Amino acid sequence: MSDFYFPFTAMLGQDRMKTGLLLNAINPRIGGLLVRGEKGSGKSTASRAMQHLLPEITVMLGCPFNCGPDDIGHACESCRLKIDRKEPLKLGRQRVPFVELPVGATKDRIIGALEVAGEEHRVVKRLQFGLLARANRGILYIDEVNMLGNELIEPLLDSAVTGVNVVERDEASVRHPAAFILVGTMNPEEGGLRPQLLDRFGLAVEVQRVKDLEVRAEVVDRRIQYEQNPAAFMEQWAETEEQERRRIQQARELLPQVKITDERRRLISRICADEGTDGLRADLAIYKAALTLAAYRQQTEVSDADIKDAAELALLHRTHRA
Repeated sequence: MSDFYFPFTAMLGQDRMKTGLLLNAINPRIGGLLVRGEKGSGKSTASRAMQHLLPEITVMLGCPFNCGPDDIGHACESCRLKIDRKEPLKLGRQRVPFVELPVGATKDRIIGALEVAGEEHRVVKRLQFGLLARANRGILYIDEVNMLGNELIEPLLDSAVTGVNVVERDEASVRHPAAFILVGTMNPEEGGLRPQLLDRFGLAVEVQRVKDLEVRAEVVDRRIQYEQNPAAFMEQWAETEEQERRRIQQARELLPQVKITDERRRLISRICADEGTDGLRADLAIYKAALTLAAYRQQTEVSDADIKDAAELALLHRTHRA
């Protein structure tokens, strides 16, 4: 497999989409990003490029869930047992997983399946790992998410929020870690998502075709340069990629220290009330995104500008005008 990829920092335009991806990379608890718009607007290119901006992860070799030794609370049962027993661990470093949901994938392929034995008392015989297991600690990319059936999208969204996947059959069930950054794309002209499902995405952006002639010409020129010599083009952007990589890591480290005043908490609630959003998911999404924006901007306190920018990302798909 080629290691060539179009650098994230070389992409022109679509700033809100890139911001939404960066915020989820810094703080996966935001709950993912829904990208709405036409094909050819850089949705998949940006999502794939994000994988290369994220720091490599340490994994316990042989674990199907990419468990790491530094986060035992979110490790699978097998890895927790090894650590509790102080067994020698075989560790390795790897790039964060990028898992793309294939068109037409079945529920068993995505979520996994159980083989059970016994009649009265169902005993799990074997867990067949699905794509959610592979995506743990990485990125799950779903093109045309609006074309998935509700029986598939609901458990995906549940896992994106909780970081856990539950595989069930009859009365038997197995839980395993499934903490991933969810990126879903859709063309609204091909059908929509129910409001209840839209609301489950942390952030959303609308991408549009580039209309500015100068920007459009530069986008094409960069793409041609990349196609003619991918290695040279990547080398040209290596320093800016490394700078962005460091900025993401610094924001992750700063995030726990970021504060928000009571007045600005009330501002978030007032914005959501004025927009007529249902429930509290919008409030929580703005709160998390504003904290993360502040960290990305190297601030230790949330500003009004952070809240405004976060609201634009968190409310697009939640207002009744969406």
